[in-house]
Amino acid sequence: MSTKKSKVMLVDDHAMLRHGLAMLINMEPDMEVFAEAGDGTEALEILKKNNSIDIILLDVTLKTVSGLEVIKSIHALVPDLPVLFISMHDESVYAERALRAGALGYVMKQEPGEVLLDAIRKVLKGNVFLSKQMHEKLLKRMVMKGAEPEHLINTLTPSEFEVLHLIGQGHNSHEISKLLCRSVKTIETHRFNIRTKLNLKDGADLIRYATRWISEQQ
Repeated sequence: MSTKKSKVMLVDDHAMLRHGLAMLINMEPDMEVFAEAGDGTEALEILKKNNSIDIILLDVTLKTVSGLEVIKSIHALVPDLPVLFISMHDESVYAERALRAGALGYVMKQEPGEVLLDAIRKVLKGNVFLSKQMHEKLLKRMVMKGAEPEHLINTLTPSEFEVLHLIGQGHNSHEISKLLCRSVKTIETHRFNIRTKLNLKDGADLIRYATRWISEQQ
């Protein structure tokens, strides 16, 4: 008897990585890569034409727009479609944000292939997938926060969040521009908006805040 294979869409702007993931997934008896997209716009166009996709593997950092913004458009089009984030970014910084955006899981690209396959199967069943360490960290964070009001950092847009993260890692605007494939002017606008939302007085204050925030997530 043949097993019905779950159809996977890969959304990542690195073609070589998509090829590697497709080879890994297509070797499994219960899943196959049905479609690939290099950015959010292409992914949405595919979804409009196909209603048989069972799960999307979505990168956090895409050209022109963050994956954290793309997932909102995906769920506006197909509300119940499971999304699993795959990223090179540290899950201690991004996993909570990904879950809040509507994802059911987060896997770092440095993980072995079997971890990703396990994550796909769990998310397909409607379960949440995080590493054991991240799961425990989120539970602890929930207990510690209690009834505290929402932190100002949660008012940042996905793109502003990405920029804050990279500032905390020590990158300047020109480096962030190259990493995110966006103009320096756009990055500077994000920096200004971050400072305004977080009540920071200047660029030096922003760098200190971002550096401290990154260290607190570890």
